[in-house]
Amino acid sequence: MVKSRFLARHEVDSLEIIGYSVAGEETVVAVPALDVCFDIGKAPDPVLSINHVLLSHGHMDHAAGIAYYCSQRDFREMMAGTVLLPKNLVGTLEQLLDCWGRFDGTRPPAHIIPMEPGQEYQLRRNLYAFAFATNHCAQSLGYTIIERRQKLKKEYLDLPGPEIARLRKSGKPITYTMNLPLVTYLGDTTSGAFENLACVRYSKVLIAECTFFDSAHHDRARAGKHYHFDDLSKILAEMDNEHIILTHLSRRTDLAEARKMVQKVLSPELAQRVRFLMEKPAFKKK
Repeated sequence: MVKSRFLARHEVDSLEIIGYSVAGEETVVAVPALDVCFDIGKAPDPVLSINHVLLSHGHMDHAAGIAYYCSQRDFREMMAGTVLLPKNLVGTLEQLLDCWGRFDGTRPPAHIIPMEPGQEYQLRRNLYAFAFATNHCAQSLGYTIIERRQKLKKEYLDLPGPEIARLRKSGKPITYTMNLPLVTYLGDTTSGAFENLACVRYSKVLIAECTFFDSAHHDRARAGKHYHFDDLSKILAEMDNEHIILTHLSRRTDLAEARKMVQKVLSPELAQRVRFLMEKPAFKKK
């Protein structure tokens, strides 16, 4: 059984990923170096300093702590947090914060950003959050964090610096844009068209839900629009992610048994890229 009330921590190359995720109970996954928190769960203290919350949908286990997050940042004299969320939930969140303002005496401040599939939001210089439609509930979203770089075109690589500067000053386009998908978060979902998006397929880190593993639970997976491992395993085999983190397991799922299934079903190379958010890392980087 998964132990509760601790934030798991994983080092993935240069990124630390922290979070907690148990189906129906709480899901919050943060990448502090990128200043993003995917869903907010019950707003655990370590994520309060992160400036951007990206809500995938409005279910309580993913969004219950949003008012507390906004309120605590104000209490701690931080700037108002920025909340990206599906456009259809904006009015409801505004009402929620209004309600807490009446209840508490102070409305929690927040920058609320409505998001639609295909829309992106600039987090900081060269870093963007791209939203895409998932298949869970009305207008649920997943997000990819993309680093955008300007690279010198091949034909200009051997030119001396002064000549490059002259061409740039003349207005000649000598660079091209390179999009590097760093982290993708699917939120709660079952299969959908988003699986074919390049930013999802080639994201360095893919954070994917996998609620069900038991062979008797296919109907539950379909009813709740969640991934079953039998389906997700086929999809992962087509992806090109360096690291895959599985979240949102049901409490009915034993982590050790789930790990055995991963080792049995996936190729050795692919299984090595898969970890569970709620399991302790096999090793720590020195």
